[in-house]
Amino acid sequence: MTSIYGTFLTGYNLSAMSPRSPITLRISTLLGVAGLGIGLLTCPSPVGSSNDLHIEITKKGLGKEVVITKGAREWFMLIEVTPENSVVLRQEKEHDRYLVDESETHDRPMTTSEVDAAITDYVNSVKTRATKE
Repeated sequence: MTSIYGTFLTGYNLSAMSPRSPITLRISTLLGVAGLGIGLLTCPSPVGSSNDLHIEITKKGLGKEVVITKGAREWFMLIEVTPENSVVLRQEKEHDRYLVDESETHDRPMTTSEVDAAITDYVNSVKTRATKE
């Protein structure tokens, strides 16, 4: 009678399951961890000076409101959506003085994706303008 012997893995062993050598796996893991560490060290920290932008977005009915502050400066946008129309308010002020105070009315309700896109565009434009100042 012929006997057949075999070994079975009792757990997941990455080096046994991978077509790459164990050295290659270790080197790629170390390089990945090092790259992540360097990336985290070079990215700007949100905790810093008081001149950083503070952004608050809240849902208001079918629309949204965003308030962005940087020191004494404040940017505000409200999109109010009703079944008949949409109203967009934009304000920018420094201390108590309004620099921008405008509104526009659309003759149809904006969709959720249109509201989100308008808020995102506004936040990005404020970020761009605030970094140039």
